[in-house]
Amino acid sequence: MMIRIVDLYKSFGGNRVLQGVNLEVERGETLVIIGQSGSGKSILIKHLIGLITPDKGEIFVDDVEITGLSEEDRYKIRRKFAMLFQGAALFDSLTVLQNVSFGLDRYTDHSHEKREELARLALHRVGLRGIENLMPHELSGGMKKRVGLARAIAYNPEIILYDEPSTGIDPIRADAINDLILQMKKDLKVTSIVITHDIISTYKIADRIAMLYQGKIIATGSPGEIRGSDNPILQQFISGAAVGPIENW
Repeated sequence: MMIRIVDLYKSFGGNRVLQGVNLEVERGETLVIIGQSGSGKSILIKHLIGLITPDKGEIFVDDVEITGLSEEDRYKIRRKFAMLFQGAALFDSLTVLQNVSFGLDRYTDHSHEKREELARLALHRVGLRGIENLMPHELSGGMKKRVGLARAIAYNPEIILYDEPSTGIDPIRADAINDLILQMKKDLKVTSIVITHDIISTYKIADRIAMLYQGKIIATGSPGEIRGSDNPILQQFISGAAVGPIENW
């Protein structure tokens, strides 16, 4: 297993967000985590890169338990990860090329010329050319997502975390992002964790699907297994049905 999450708990004040999450992610697979808005999907993956510390539980990355590591050792583990944030999270004051170079500047000791070369290559991988000197405000929503993905892959991470990659863009551009996620898996052999509530995207990109509900993973399986599940909570979510209210939904 590339990642193993064991009995993870996290609360904010009286709000118990994660209540004993157990989940495994295989090396090289794309795992999609689905769940209602506010269910804690983003909170869960932010634990993996050390942005949030759990109240209780363990997280193993390549068999190394990371929650108790020193800051120096956590930095080494964090180098394995890249994250595409929901809004792309580009730096408004930096050009596209400077944004894509950010991880290279932080995690590598390459020369300036080499970092720029790798940043341009990453942009080419996501289908963007000739925009290196543009500023983020000059880009469309779909282009911002692709620049964010270029930044994520530029320093060759082993694991990519995608936070709602299709949110905020139209269906055609969302599907183009799905194609890029599939292409990154094929070309770079990365392990991917995607959080989303877009069922169409989920079925297209997932090797496995996990549903987070009321702080726990209540179902995991292949797209076919999830589609055929008789779990009523899961079926209501994937069908988008509003009938038969679910407690605390």
